[in-house]
Amino acid sequence: MFFDIGPLELVALVILAVLIFGPDKLPKVIQDVTGFIRKVRQFSDSAKEDIRSELGPEFKDFEFDDLNPKNFVRKHVLEKDEYGLQDLRNGFDMKQEMAEVTEAVRGNGSNAGGVRHSLTKDTPDAASGTSDRLTKRETPAAQDRPPFDADAT
Repeated sequence: MFFDIGPLELVALVILAVLIFGPDKLPKVIQDVTGFIRKVRQFSDSAKEDIRSELGPEFKDFEFDDLNPKNFVRKHVLEKDEYGLQDLRNGFDMKQEMAEVTEAVRGNGSNAGGVRHSLTKDTPDAASGTSDRLTKRETPAAQDRPPFDADAT
């Protein structure tokens, strides 16, 4: 019940309870709190049993934890592995795949022939050794232009 409370936090809560309620009233407060928790658990258990009895014998082994989507998928899909998902999961090396994609995006990747691919169409000028990015490009001829579609714009 208190899995997310650390030991230091628990000590702090005990000291705070002693300071607030005092050492003489503290046992009575603890007894009241545990009685309240016990009543809430009994109410919860009886509600679960009522729901199970109303659902009928088909849902005899119904667990309320299955209503959580993570638990449902874990129980019905991953444990049975009817679809071969474990083979798919083991077939991928995500680190290698991501490294290949990163190299391809950065332009460091090469194909089987050893030719580097670039994402730009720049070619260095033979005379100056610079790229032709800064030169003004000619407008394409009428036959080179794509057809204009007024409905698409």
